[in-house]
Parts: sequence; C-alpha cells; structure tokens
Amino acid sequence: MPLTTTAYDNGGDLAAYTDSLIATKDSREPDWNTLAFQAKAGDQYRRAQIRYVGSGATGNHEGDNRIIPSGGFTFSNMLLPPGAEGPEHTHHDVEEAFFVLEGEVRVGIHRGEDEAEYRTLGYRDMIVVPAGVARSLKNEGDKDALFCVVIGTRKPQVPTYPEHSPMHGVTRD
Repeated sequence: MPLTTTAYDNGGDLAAYTDSLIATKDSREPDWNTLAFQAKAGDQYRRAQIRYVGSGATGNHEGDNRIIPSGGFTFSNMLLPPGAEGPEHTHHDVEEAFFVLEGEVRVGIHRGEDEAEYRTLGYRDMIVVPAGVARSLKNEGDKDALFCVVIGTRKPQVPTYPEHSPMHGVTRD
C-alpha cells in the first residue's frame, strides 16, 4: 500500500505523519537473505540489500514496517563486498538507476551472450538503464562498495536471467 495523505489532509498529527515519511540510516539493516538464493550459482553473488522505499523485485518484504511504502519507485542501497557481483539480468518493465556512494562498481551493459560494454563508476557516479536492457554489476575493488538502486515502479516484475547466465534457472526455493 503506497503512502497516503489522509492523515495530512484530515488534520491528523503532523509530527507523526512527518515521522512516517523518514527512513534514517540508523534504522536500516543490511539484509543478506533477500538475495541469498543467488549464491546457489556461486559465492560471488552474495550481497546485501538495505531497503528504504519499497522492496524491489526479488523479495517480498511487505511485513517489514521500517520500509517507507512505495507509491511510484523503489529506493535501496546495495552493499557489494570485494569480488561480489550482481548477475546479468533484465528488468523488462522498468528502468533502473545505480548511484555510487562508496567504493567502485563495474557496470556492464549486455547485448546477447557475446557483446558487452563495461564501465567503472566511483563516488557520485551514476548510470540509468532503460527497461529491456541487460545489465550487471561487480565490485572489483578491495573494499565494500555501497550504491543506491532506484527502480521506477512501486513493485517491479521479477527480472529475467539469460540462458548463458549462471543465474538462469536458479530459484528462491
């Protein structure tokens, strides 16, 4: 259920309403479990999601009352330890943006099995990937990388993985 303005419009407690719009760093916890199923394809896919708005495409976190409900986008931080990867995947329904806060992240834009372009992004660098374009991520540095992930819808469809990906056919079970 997205945020509403009911309490605001009807003269409800403005302090409580304001507090419901805030997610502080101190109230966040890295969630190593939401993407843990991907480690079935290799330990390099182990990484943590730190949710702020909505829950992204790969997990159902409706019971997490620390998340600000999403109305039109999701916002999280992703924590990639050294060597960690976000596997090649495609969001067919929505664009996705990555904004680096700490460390460096190598991003890949893929077209089929044999064609890819890679760029390394650092502090305050950003990439926006349109819907339907395959992308990947990797921390090739020696320290953790932390970056913002914004997905342009309230609840994205589960992404797909190409047949040549080690993630192809991996399920949450």
